[in-house]
Amino acid sequence: MPSQSPSETVTVTSAGRFVGLREQGVTRFRGIRYGTADRFSRPRPAEPEEGEVRATEASPACPQPRSRGDRMLGDPYRGIRFDEDCLRLSVTAPDDAGPDARLPVLVWIHGGSYVAGGGDLPIFDPAVLAAEQRVVVVTVTYRLGVLGFLGDGRAVPPNLGLLDLLEALRWVRRHIADFGGDPGAVTLAGQSAGGDAVAHLLVAGEGLFRRAIIQSAPFGIRRHRGTMTRRMLEAVGRLDPAATEDLLFAAHDRAYAAARRYGLRSGMPFGPQYGSDPLPPEDSMDRAWRAVADRVDVLVGWTRDETAFFAALSPALSRLFALPGLGALLRSSVVRLTTDAVYRRGGRAFAALLRSAGGRVREYELDWRPDGGPALAGHTVDLPLLFPNPDGWRDARVLGRTDPRDLVALGAGLRAVWGAFARGETLPPTSDGPVRLTVR
Repeated sequence: MPSQSPSETVTVTSAGRFVGLREQGVTRFRGIRYGTADRFSRPRPAEPEEGEVRATEASPACPQPRSRGDRMLGDPYRGIRFDEDCLRLSVTAPDDAGPDARLPVLVWIHGGSYVAGGGDLPIFDPAVLAAEQRVVVVTVTYRLGVLGFLGDGRAVPPNLGLLDLLEALRWVRRHIADFGGDPGAVTLAGQSAGGDAVAHLLVAGEGLFRRAIIQSAPFGIRRHRGTMTRRMLEAVGRLDPAATEDLLFAAHDRAYAAARRYGLRSGMPFGPQYGSDPLPPEDSMDRAWRAVADRVDVLVGWTRDETAFFAALSPALSRLFALPGLGALLRSSVVRLTTDAVYRRGGRAFAALLRSAGGRVREYELDWRPDGGPALAGHTVDLPLLFPNPDGWRDARVLGRTDPRDLVALGAGLRAVWGAFARGETLPPTSDGPVRLTVR
């Protein structure tokens, strides 16, 4: 993409008059407040901003402990600050998209096990995707961990992070046309916990989006979590709304420790809680998904070696899998079995559930093993292809010897499928070249 010096651009909406930047073939409006919330309280729609608002700074991420996956992704928080005033979103559009363009909209929900990440991390830079596929991309930041996904139903409402995302979707419905987007052609997309959130928003956000892309959602560990959640709540106890950040992080650690005995489910202990607004009880979820199946087109998939990413984070497993001869065979078997258990089998079952109720569903599997990458075609390997920002992905171990400058070319096929889906076009069954994406 040709380089250019940033220049200011202004968009006037009923939410405010926003000053953004035109650069890299796109216009960006960053850090726009879509809602406000007191700690442990439900979100409220943001009031219209007065005067001219500079929307040129990345959205802050929700305060969070360091994630063990960070070292695989390089330095994902470069330039990002942390603040509980994080109910923000950013809009990136092709630089020639005026208010009448009515381009397809892709709303991105970041992953991170509901405890990590942020919408404006450099590794989620959507400039190439927006310019190349002519879509308006909205990246959303929301509350995480004990601030967003562990409510007792009394002092702290459950599902605050999910309610944040619904507030962001309502903001998109009201205002995205002013940025060149079509509010009737919104695709909601997310990876990992973000994909899990998309699946749950199918039943909670009816009418707010037309299509959904669910990437690497851990369907296999989403059920029968009530006992684990109760143990986590007991371990956390009552949190003072005025607690310091250190006390919040200590509560986070206690919750993780309490969840540890629950096997694979403890890999993502935080998350949506059934039976609390905006979700029905767990035994009613399948019925709720069937009820909306024919109203939203869905693309759901996974990477071939999802769990190799997590194995690469374990020194003990890494040593075991490095043993001559036996190690490679053992890694192949363990990764296949656990990927099936947590991702592939549940993803296919979810697709079948929607189809049984008349849903239009496509499945995909991504098989790209970066040269020398320690995680094979593992969890997160789709992200650098979708968001190929060379600066954001420098030093990312997941890429192995792949030059981040090659990501634009390597991910062209994947981004073409995402763009075609957002436009409602027929999807190709496979992509060509070194990155194989099979769609069925």
